[in-house]
Amino acid sequence: MNLYRLMQERLASDGPIRVGVIGAGKFASMFLTQAAGQPEFHVIGVAELDPARAADSLARTGWSADRFGEMSLDEARASGRTAIVTNSMQLIESPHVEVILEVTGNPLVGTRHALAAIEHGKHIIMVNVEADCMVGPVLKEKADEAGVVYSMAYGDQPALIAEMVDWCRTVGYEVVAAGKGTKYLPEYEQSTPETVWGYYGLTEEQARAGGMNPQMFNSFIDGTKSAIEMAAVANATGLVPAADGLTFPAVDVDDLSKRLIPHSAGGLLPHTGTVEVISSQNRDGSDVDRDLRWGVYVTFKARTDYAAACFSEYGVITDDSGEYASLFRPYHMIGMELGVSIASAVLRGEATGAPVDFIGDVISVAKKDLVPGDVLDGEGGYTVRGALTSAERSLEGRCLPMGLAHGATVVRPVAKGQPVSWDDVTLPADTIAVEVRRELEARARARVAA
Repeated sequence: MNLYRLMQERLASDGPIRVGVIGAGKFASMFLTQAAGQPEFHVIGVAELDPARAADSLARTGWSADRFGEMSLDEARASGRTAIVTNSMQLIESPHVEVILEVTGNPLVGTRHALAAIEHGKHIIMVNVEADCMVGPVLKEKADEAGVVYSMAYGDQPALIAEMVDWCRTVGYEVVAAGKGTKYLPEYEQSTPETVWGYYGLTEEQARAGGMNPQMFNSFIDGTKSAIEMAAVANATGLVPAADGLTFPAVDVDDLSKRLIPHSAGGLLPHTGTVEVISSQNRDGSDVDRDLRWGVYVTFKARTDYAAACFSEYGVITDDSGEYASLFRPYHMIGMELGVSIASAVLRGEATGAPVDFIGDVISVAKKDLVPGDVLDGEGGYTVRGALTSAERSLEGRCLPMGLAHGATVVRPVAKGQPVSWDDVTLPADTIAVEVRRELEARARARVAA
C-alpha cells in the first residue's frame, strides 16, 4: 500500500522508471494514456513494426507531438521524450531501459523477447499471456537465475485473480475456486472470424471502423482466451483445472458462494482448489441478472466455525451452510493498471503474479474435421480453438499447445472436437519457443517419472 510513495522517492532520487514498450495495440495504448500524465515513468521507446501505428497510438492517448518521434534511444533518454523504433532488440539491449513490456500477443515472438530481456538484465512484464501459459514456468526460472523479475501484467484478469487468491491464503481462508466472467454460449465454440461480429451484435462495417481484428475478437468468444487466462492462473497459483476443462456455468455474482463450490457441498465444481469461468448469459441466451462479464472472483471456505459465524455477523453472502463465501471485482482496467506491475518489479523486486509450476495447459481442439494438408491458423481462427486441461492430461495425450498451432500443417486426420497432437502436425520451424516448450514438457515428464 506504499507503492506510490516508493515511486515518488525513486523520482526524487534517481529519476523516473525507464520503460520500453514492445507493441502498440489496445493494451499498450491503455498504458500509454496513463503514462502520459505520470512523471514517475519515462517511456524510453515504443517498438512497433509499423512506426505510423505507434505514432497514432501515442497521439490518440494524450501525447503531444513534441514528446515522441523517430529518434535514437540515447536522444530519447537525454531529452525525456519517447523514441519510436521498429527493432524491438534496440529496446531490449539499451542500457537506458530497465523494464520491458511485452505486449505483442504473439506467443512465438513473446517468448523470444522475454528470453532476450532476461539475458540483458531487464525486468519483463509479460502482458503476452499466450506465451506465459505456454512456456511461462521456464521463463520465470530463467529470470530468477538472472536476478530479474518476470511478472504477469496487473490489470489483466490473470494477475488480478492471482492477487485475490493470494489475499485469501494470506488471511487464512481455504481457496475453493477462482476465475473470471465472460460472454459464453456453447455455440460460440465453433465461431470463426466470419461469424464473430454477429455474436457481438456488430456489423462488419462497425467492427472495421473500430479497428477490431476479427481473429483476435473471435478468440475471446470461442473460449480460447478464457482457457489461456485460466491456464496462466493455474500455473501462478497452484489451482488445478478440471481434467475436462472449463464449463462456463451461468452464475449471478450473488450466487458465487453457493454455486462455485464443490459438488459435495451442493455446488458445481468437481473438486475444490480449481479455476472456472462463469458466463454472463444463460443457456437460453438471456442475460444473467447480475453478471460478472468484465470482472474476476474468488470463492473461499472458513476453516473454523467461529470464522463462519463472522461471515454472518458482517453481512457476507454465503452458501446455506454459512461456510463458503466469495469476493469479486466487477471490472478490470486492462493496461491502465499496468503501472502497478512496473513499479512493483523495479522498486520492490516483486512480480504481480508469476508461474510457479506447469499445472494447467491450453491444448488445440479441432473446430472441424482436419485432413492432411490443412494448415492451422491458430488462436481465434477457423481450424482450432484452445481448451483448458490439466498439464497431466495434456502430456498424456501429447497435445499440441495452442501457442504453436499457427502455421502447423496437418499430417494425420483429426476429427472435429478432438485434440490435435504433436504427432498430427508438422511445425513450420523449430523456433526458440518450440525449443523452450519441449524443455518444459521434458522437465514435467521427468518429474512424473521420478
